Amino acid sequence: MAANIHVGLCGSLQVGLVYMFNLIVGTGALTMPKAFATAGWLVSLVLLMFLGFMSYMTTTFVVEAMAAANAQLKWKRMEKHKDDEDEDSSSGVSDSDVLLQDGYERAETRPILSVQRRGSPNMFEITERVEMGQMASMFFNKGKLCVLCYLCTTFSFPAVGVNLFYFCIIIYLYGDLAIYAAAVPVSLVQVTCSATGNHSCSVGDGTKYNDTDKCWGPIRRIDAYRLYLAAFTLLLGPFTFFNVQKTKYLQIVTSLMRWIAFILMIILALIRISRGQAEGHPSMAQLSGIRNLFGVCVYSFMCQHSLPSLVTPISKKKHINKLVLLDYILILAFYSLLSFTAIYCFRNDSLMDMYTLNFTNCEIINVAFIRYFLGLFPVFTISTNFPIIAVTLRNNWKTLFHREGGTYPWVVDRIVFPAITLIPPVLVAFCTHDLESLVGITGAYAGNGIQYLIPAFLAYCSRKDAELVFGSGTLNKHRSPFHHSFWIVFVLIWGFSCFVFVTANIVLSESKL
Repeated sequence: MAANIHVGLCGSLQVGLVYMFNLIVGTGALTMPKAFATAGWLVSLVLLMFLGFMSYMTTTFVVEAMAAANAQLKWKRMEKHKDDEDEDSSSGVSDSDVLLQDGYERAETRPILSVQRRGSPNMFEITERVEMGQMASMFFNKGKLCVLCYLCTTFSFPAVGVNLFYFCIIIYLYGDLAIYAAAVPVSLVQVTCSATGNHSCSVGDGTKYNDTDKCWGPIRRIDAYRLYLAAFTLLLGPFTFFNVQKTKYLQIVTSLMRWIAFILMIILALIRISRGQAEGHPSMAQLSGIRNLFGVCVYSFMCQHSLPSLVTPISKKKHINKLVLLDYILILAFYSLLSFTAIYCFRNDSLMDMYTLNFTNCEIINVAFIRYFLGLFPVFTISTNFPIIAVTLRNNWKTLFHREGGTYPWVVDRIVFPAITLIPPVLVAFCTHDLESLVGITGAYAGNGIQYLIPAFLAYCSRKDAELVFGSGTLNKHRSPFHHSFWIVFVLIWGFSCFVFVTANIVLSESKL
């Protein structure tokens, strides 16, 4: 996940798609090889392709909703300007007050042909960045337009639709932080404990270590893990209490390191396979691994929440849906290449939760610098992203509880919100370092809501909203190729079915223990 991504002054579509590629291909990709091995190569490939298709579909839903939101903002600004001229009203009323509080009464009473003239294709041009939270406020609060929000208003909770969005994004960000907080100590333990004593260069040889095994002298591996977690929290946790700015060059360096690491891993695996040293014999299907694979794939295709920052700066958006499709095809090919080279290069039981750790073995690569670079790669990249995501989560908490015209006391603003942001994920990381499960659960629950349910509801509500304001004949120039209502119903059924499946699978798995 990235925050405040800008495509630059040119705003070319190609640059924007490169940013999208970098945004999607992140930490989740490092846990995908083990998930592939656990579920079987055929099941994994089919599910990866299907979930990639579903993610592309909901991406087009979000782009369509962004265009509808831009049209609403432009139309309401025109209405406000007209009313100011007619009524000579006070200029102290802000645009945001009008945009959020301006009801639909004028749209419903105005002659429909008059409204339709305003619904020109240029109205749907995406020129303003409208974040998903703002779109949720614009569309989900109109209960009569949306089934979900209608149910909310029936039970006297007019803002439940918006709150559900923030609930999903907050849980997802908590999962992100917990994964990051666990991944750094895990990598450090694997590298430093294996570089001492009798374990030198043996991380990737299939040896499985227990938490109670010794690391340094009397210090057990689990103790070393918690010491690293404490150090990680003390070093990076304080950034949660401040604003993180000017991270552009840091993010560029992080992206370069990520691509060097991924390319190195693929090349090293291919060299080992070409030399006949491959040890992997993956099965075709293991249904028991589908739950984690589903969560990992959803997490690995996540980009919907950052689309406004990616799409808005692009200058020419005419063919954006086609080029986003090309982006997804390339990402699908990359994930397949990374995972297949991994499962055929290494035995299933030797694949690590964090794939980079399989390359810290001297038998794989005898260059010490490359071994340590790959082994410590998650430490460098995650450490730069952790403060950004923590600040994003903190700001979402503030937005969720914000009331119009209200301000937070200093203690609440500077202490309470950062504390509730930082403490829960650190506690989760303290209790477990099972990265595959953390990624799987985060993707299967919060990721499911953000990637499937919220985009589908946004597309449905924004379409109804546009029909009411501009008339049924108005065409959104960025309409999704999947504009038939069948696709929205299909996504919603799929999303809710995934919730049920994952929950039932967890319950049944726990009952067998």
